[in-house]
Amino acid sequence: MLKGIPEILSPELLKVLCEMGHGDNIVISDGNFPAESMGKNAIVIRCDGHGVPELLDAILQLFPLDTYVENPVRLMQVVPGDHVETPIWETYCQMIQKYDPRGQNTIGYIERFAFYEEAKKAYAIIATGEKALYANIMLQKGVVV
Repeated sequence: MLKGIPEILSPELLKVLCEMGHGDNIVISDGNFPAESMGKNAIVIRCDGHGVPELLDAILQLFPLDTYVENPVRLMQVVPGDHVETPIWETYCQMIQKYDPRGQNTIGYIERFAFYEEAKKAYAIIATGEKALYANIMLQKGVVV
């Protein structure tokens, strides 16, 4: 056991976060995301039973967001015609503001299939049991200063 490490972060996930370099992406996916098929070339970490917000909060305590890109945080856009509310996005924004002074300005939105294509290139995908729709979030790692 280590002091100061959020309990929700498993040894496997800590290892992956440490291995990632500047510019690498990690996806924290909701329960509907096809993590295994999207992650054929990535490390897939199962975190069933956990939601995205608690993992995001724990990861952001250790994970610097990239300062060399406009949007180091990306969310999957709601598909036109889908009448879905996304209150979880506000939760994400509040968490990001705790750890990055740019706050909401770090967030960009990607069309669903473009998000899938980016996810296929991610270093890792964390598969959660999150039930909220459009709760997928991609983080681009920055440098520790």
